Amino acid sequence: MEQLKILVVDDEQRMRKLVKDFLSKQGFIVLEAGDGEQAVDIFFENNDIALVILDIMMPKMDGWEVCREIRQFSQVPIIMLTAKGDEKDELLGFELGVDEYITKPFSPKILVARVEAILRRTNALEEESVEMGGIYLDQSAHEVKLDGKPVELSFKEFELLTYFMNNQGVALSRERILNNVWNYDYFGDARTIDTHVKKLRSKLGEKGEYIKTIWGMGYKFEV
Repeated sequence: MEQLKILVVDDEQRMRKLVKDFLSKQGFIVLEAGDGEQAVDIFFENNDIALVILDIMMPKMDGWEVCREIRQFSQVPIIMLTAKGDEKDELLGFELGVDEYITKPFSPKILVARVEAILRRTNALEEESVEMGGIYLDQSAHEVKLDGKPVELSFKEFELLTYFMNNQGVALSRERILNNVWNYDYFGDARTIDTHVKKLRSKLGEKGEYIKTIWGMGYKFEV
């Protein structure tokens, strides 16, 4: 597995060490920050951070401020840690674009599992091949088979199918699909997605039904 960088931000050194130990065992490179200001400095000094684990209650800058600062420039996945179980906190987190919300105390093993799930979902941890519902997709060979028979896809159709299959069962907005398949610097028309989805469904035949339309929002790939 490629060594991905994770930034762990918490003013409790003991907590940082606990999280770092578990993530390091899984092969991640862990950077640490003890307050919000230091977190922002480290984040912008390192342009290859794959995920941020962020405590809310911290000196200098709290987690919300750090999140807002990062979100102005990056869509890097963020997991928020908090001692509170307040629903308002959780809703604010999702409004700010937080990907996951974990209340202390938590199991470090569960945290690592959430980290790996998010990185798989955002394609940072890519599995070489995936098979579901009779669709076999090999990323390294850039090959797709339907019930064992090869099917020809364009480059963007292949990327779109890869993103759908890596996010099986997740409701995906058109904006999110644009950001992840066409990259964050793409400011085109969201109808581009609809056109590609239509072509992809056609090439997948009856398996095209796995790509379900969520009216007014986007799509969901569900087998």
